[in-house]
Amino acid sequence: MVQKVRTAVFPVAGLGTRFLPATKSMPKEMLTVVDRPVIQYVVDEAREAGIEHFVFVTGRNKGVIEDHFDIAYELEETLKARGKTAELKSVETDRLPAGAASFTRQQEPLGLGHAVWCARELVGNEPFAVILPDMIMRANPGALTQMISAYEKTGGNIVVVEEVDPNDVSSYGIVARGDGPDDAFEITDMVEKPKKEDAPSNLIISGRYILQPEIFDLLGQHNRGAGGEIQLTDAMIRLGETNPFYGYHFKGKSFDCGNKIGFLAANVAFALSRPDIAPDFRRALSDLIGEV
Repeated sequence: MVQKVRTAVFPVAGLGTRFLPATKSMPKEMLTVVDRPVIQYVVDEAREAGIEHFVFVTGRNKGVIEDHFDIAYELEETLKARGKTAELKSVETDRLPAGAASFTRQQEPLGLGHAVWCARELVGNEPFAVILPDMIMRANPGALTQMISAYEKTGGNIVVVEEVDPNDVSSYGIVARGDGPDDAFEITDMVEKPKKEDAPSNLIISGRYILQPEIFDLLGQHNRGAGGEIQLTDAMIRLGETNPFYGYHFKGKSFDCGNKIGFLAANVAFALSRPDIAPDFRRALSDLIGEV
């Protein structure tokens, strides 16, 4: 029987330079898709999957993320006084239970691998999930719930994968596919941001990981990879020499909110999936498209 995944790590220290000037004073993770911050979508996904401990790896000017998951006393009292029951319930539902969230600092922008390593003391010696807030998933059940179901059968390490245009592989971590079905195939190789001609496939690692704690010792060696950063994929390659890695094709749709097109597409897709606003939004969208 495999050990339960109780903890999820959320690397949220990035500067969000692709969204300047909006992110000059507001974390990119607090940009809203419809009316909910991006970070709320991925936290909700983790909660659905049964995660008990939420570890946020932050940086400077990220305190608003901590505030978002805290009690906003003045706001909640005002909502109560004004009888805004639905709004109050939404605020209370989004809040994490007392003691369930931990925050630690990545003091230098040294890469995703370094951010994950910064969470080592909070994770401890047990398997854990890594969820990249830039990638939000529309899926039922959620992507992490699907992954954990697969992990309970395979053990080891597992990552969500999806196909991209071969011309775009240089922007992602890429895996080579071995034997097995879509919901648990063996990964035989991984490479971080390869050139198109060097890529072993067009299957990208899509922002969801379940990893064994041995990864921390490898990340702690602080070996630099692509871009001069400590790459999580490089440590996973080394971990794969002694631990099995599996790929999981999740059932759903991903949106890369780390770029403007993905972010805008997410807003449209999630708005159209909302019964309360979809009819009016569809008409407004149709009018706009007709004007182009």
